[in-house]
Amino acid sequence: MTPASSARQAPWRAPLDRTALLVVDLQEAFLEDGALAGHREDLVRRSRQVLRWAEREAVPVVNVRTVHQRDRSTWTLTMLQDDQGFLFEGAPHTANLAELDLSGAVEVVKTRDDAFVGTELAATLEGLGTEALVVIGVSTHTCVMLTAAHAFALDLEVVLVRDAIASHRPELHELTLDTLRDEYRFPLLGADALCRVGAEEEAGAARSRAARGVPR
Repeated sequence: MTPASSARQAPWRAPLDRTALLVVDLQEAFLEDGALAGHREDLVRRSRQVLRWAEREAVPVVNVRTVHQRDRSTWTLTMLQDDQGFLFEGAPHTANLAELDLSGAVEVVKTRDDAFVGTELAATLEGLGTEALVVIGVSTHTCVMLTAAHAFALDLEVVLVRDAIASHRPELHELTLDTLRDEYRFPLLGADALCRVGAEEEAGAARSRAARGVPR
């Protein structure tokens, strides 16, 4: 950590070098058809924008994917009740969205909506020195909501990128985001606003150096 980076602040309390980007379930299975398919183009565009921001600001990316076993050992209660599995290990539709490059991300595999349950997510974030999470992905009222609420319970700040998050129940999308904002005080930022985090501060610092005649 350099002195310059440690001083860089975001609109949330934790500095950028203590912030991680959490990508939730941006997998083919969730966006290849159904209600979320219509959001794919916009969601991919905004997610790419956020990923470029993370790369620019050296913010680590943690990619969470849902994967189940065919032997029913990881199935949820509703999957067992319906006798229908989903997202089986090795199936093509468990892959990350083809349009996104997540090759540099730390991967965590989950089997529940809450990405902290039964996974190494908490330990992974602790190992990265994370104090704040920027969250994108699907679905707003299930995996995103439960994971964000659990992060809050672990005393992590949570920032939701509202246009890089979507739901298969569109009528619950805004309601869920507003609830998380009102109840947990999570900041809601658009991808455009997020991408100004860090860049604006660096530009301001550059202007200040120039005014003082200090070389870049």
